[in-house]
Amino acid sequence: MKNNSILFFTLYALIFAGTVFSQELLGTEQLLYSSLAEQLTVEQLQEVIRMRDLWSWVGYLILPLLLYLKILLIATTLSIGTFLFEQNIKFNQLFNIVVKAEFIFLLPMVFKATWFYFFKTDYTLAELQNFMPLSLQSLFGHENFESWFLYPLQTANLFEVAYWFALAFLLAKALQITKSKAFTVVASSYGVGLIIWVATVSFIVLNLS
Repeated sequence: MKNNSILFFTLYALIFAGTVFSQELLGTEQLLYSSLAEQLTVEQLQEVIRMRDLWSWVGYLILPLLLYLKILLIATTLSIGTFLFEQNIKFNQLFNIVVKAEFIFLLPMVFKATWFYFFKTDYTLAELQNFMPLSLQSLFGHENFESWFLYPLQTANLFEVAYWFALAFLLAKALQITKSKAFTVVASSYGVGLIIWVATVSFIVLNLS
């Protein structure tokens, strides 16, 4: 349990630090200022930026809760999968597996910051916000698709594939089963849950657009 807590707060600290650092490195506030400068007065623009900064810190404060709920939900889906495949494992072990696998999602932050800082140095706020490295969306751009279709394209990325394999590898090690069987457990539990989640988000975006 103690190990899970250390891993969790290490993950949160790295996400927090990476988010703040990349925003400063890529000049997110300056991009926002530039994109709205022609539409708003100076006073309105300052208010928008003030509110953005306020909500950013609110987001940072609730990030641990959101991250915990995400890990808890994925561990629950894996628990259902192991139960259906008649595999016995404690829930705190599944939680530990998910937390370890979550470190993979730090890599897109590094790739994104590296891409825009060293390679595509001339970019817009929309390009920065919609870019997901090594995804189907990054191959075709965000301009060619409706907003509701962007999330599925962003989710279909190599980091997500690596995440599946990490879950399967750690699950196989914990249960002492073959990696192929562990991958089947992951695909039939987390995979199904992910498809439902992506479909739900896309449906909500479609109805709001």
